[in-house]
Amino acid sequence: MKKFITGILATFIFSTANAVEIEFAYPYSGLFDVTYQRIMPQFEAAHPDIKVKFRATYENYEDATSTILREATSGNLPDVTMQGLNRQAPLVDKGIAKSLEPFIANEADFEKDGYHSAMLSLSTFGGEVYGLPFSVSTPIGYYNVDLMSSVGIIDLPSTWDEVIDACGKLSAAGHDPMWWGWSITGNWFFQALMHSQGEPMVKDGKVNIGGQAGLNALNQMKAIFDGCDMNNYSNADGLAAFNAGKLPMFFWSTSSLGSVEAAKGDWVLDTEPFPGMPGVNGGTPTALPAGGNAAMFVSTSDDPERIQAAWTFLKFITSGVGAAAVAETTGYVPPNKAANELLGDFYDANPNKLTAVDQLPLLADWFAYPGQNGLAITQVIYDYTEMIVTGEATDMAALQEEMMEEIEDLM
Repeated sequence: MKKFITGILATFIFSTANAVEIEFAYPYSGLFDVTYQRIMPQFEAAHPDIKVKFRATYENYEDATSTILREATSGNLPDVTMQGLNRQAPLVDKGIAKSLEPFIANEADFEKDGYHSAMLSLSTFGGEVYGLPFSVSTPIGYYNVDLMSSVGIIDLPSTWDEVIDACGKLSAAGHDPMWWGWSITGNWFFQALMHSQGEPMVKDGKVNIGGQAGLNALNQMKAIFDGCDMNNYSNADGLAAFNAGKLPMFFWSTSSLGSVEAAKGDWVLDTEPFPGMPGVNGGTPTALPAGGNAAMFVSTSDDPERIQAAWTFLKFITSGVGAAAVAETTGYVPPNKAANELLGDFYDANPNKLTAVDQLPLLADWFAYPGQNGLAITQVIYDYTEMIVTGEATDMAALQEEMMEEIEDLM
């Protein structure tokens, strides 16, 4: 549910007699409130002449996109918005997001090289930068080492076959084995299984899950769900069950690592890389979709001072300072290399957060689906995937055919 910023975040809306006011909105309050609590005092100290008004948080990336599309129609856009890496293209195509190149050109000390190239490329369209990456995540495995070792599993799984085998041992001991984040925003885990095979989710302008790679992904999901007798938790309930020590394995975004570490009980947590598809690339992923979000300039103001203030804020929160705060408060990877100087030996002291960093060479596009019905296609894939989880669908070839018929009708 959307909520207006209250409590500590409300203090960010401060009063300064001659301040220029800008408006800002971001998704996932539960993940990022603590990050902005860390960033904003530093921004306020550096720029007391800028007042930042926080709008209602977006529930997720789909909500972020649909909200901006509505606000563009009604003429009520914020100045800066955080959008999922997979949802930037529609805002660029519709002319809602503005190129950042004119701002960058006027910066004497701005270095694009400060951003990891793979991350900056996710926000580059037609050779121009439209977003600056704020946070980047990859899918990983979370493990309750105490529960795993209680059934004799000392070496944590590195393949899906090993995961399924572990589920059998855990189930036999009376444990609810795991939660696998099929329902995460943007069909992210489906895309992860596709990228693991070296196949993108979108190819030549079409959804690319009608072939063998798509069928492999569907069959792999069915094998995981069936082999682990997986409950159809909501995302929140799955996370809560893991934090409470009730689930031995939890496959999710590294983004939640900070909150898991803060909420978990008195047990040992370990994170490991996301397993690859059997028989492909030695069982390790060929690539993985880059999750996370980027800051985009969508202001419709013609006030030069407000425009400059919005750019100043956007640049600050994606700088080394902002990137370091992201790493320290969440499990996201800092997209700006300048954060490394501020983080020091942070990763030596937080090895669970290093798992996602080690997967950076695998970063690939997290695709949004083409056309006006991109969000509807996301929902279609979600609905069919849930049919596998619930056991309603058992024939993956038939499910694939039906799903593709609906998708093609929407394209």
